Amino acid sequence: MRSALFFLAAALLFCLTVTAGVSLGSAPIPFATVWSIIAAKIAPGSVEVLWSAGRESIVWDVRLPRVVLAALVGAGLAVTGAVLQSVTRNPLADPHLLGVSAGGALGAIVALLHTGLVLGLATVPFFAFTGALGATALVALVSRVLGTGADRLVLSGVAVAFTLTAAGNLLIFLGDPRAVHTVIFWMLGGLGLAQWPHLVYPALALAVCLGWLTIRAREINALAMGDETAMTLGIPVRRFRLMLFVITALLTGVMVAFSGAIGFVGLMIPHFVRLFAGSDNVRVIPLSAFAGALTLILADLIARVVMAPEDMPIGIVTGLAGGIAFIGILKRRG
Repeated sequence: MRSALFFLAAALLFCLTVTAGVSLGSAPIPFATVWSIIAAKIAPGSVEVLWSAGRESIVWDVRLPRVVLAALVGAGLAVTGAVLQSVTRNPLADPHLLGVSAGGALGAIVALLHTGLVLGLATVPFFAFTGALGATALVALVSRVLGTGADRLVLSGVAVAFTLTAAGNLLIFLGDPRAVHTVIFWMLGGLGLAQWPHLVYPALALAVCLGWLTIRAREINALAMGDETAMTLGIPVRRFRLMLFVITALLTGVMVAFSGAIGFVGLMIPHFVRLFAGSDNVRVIPLSAFAGALTLILADLIARVVMAPEDMPIGIVTGLAGGIAFIGILKRRG
């Protein structure tokens, strides 16, 4: 009974957050109109059309795909942070720490400043994803040389992140100054690339990776208790840690490819979840996905409303909120 009430409350909270994200903005649209438009799109003819074509376009073509992308990216980054913090036994671990975001940023810089939109609207996501994959391979290579211990993976990621960030800064310096503003906005995070045809990629990545990580949550618990404990339970520690690293890196790469580099979500959300749910990853991983989705939807709403009709980079909102919240967590734990 308690579980049923929890899932009902979570579903209602999610629906309310999504509705607010679609309804509010520089041109507010009533909640009832939002759901009427959605219902008419899903089941044509089921609702009488009492709204303008402009409102329909704002809801269905602009805001709803943006809210869906925010939910997917927030969930993906939060899950990645939760897993990395457990596996590395490092409370400061997050997607940016392992160089994946830096690789994605480097790919986007190449596309925006040096190659142009050679693949149309898919150019920036494709190059960013390729850069993230390249960063993943580079970190795996470096960690293989140094060893695949938890501390070695983190140090490898930090080294690769600094190197790729330096390469990206060099390309910005050498690029067209007129396009630098676009690059900076992308590096600070934004959801302006949200389009229905593109959402299938982050949705598929999240579904597969989240499902796999949830199934292996008990093994992640064992690994978080130490390599010796995991080995006594029959877990191939080195191979399993590398698998987790690759899965989380791929998930981050897909999200970064469509949202830019959004900080603090992967670091902050798992800590909040553990305050209420404990340290068991069977609960922490799915709850982190849920909380991350809600958080990024609200952060994007704030970014759109504060400077309307201009969009503030969402990374500014998550950075400010995350920094203040994290100080509060540290104070409470202290």
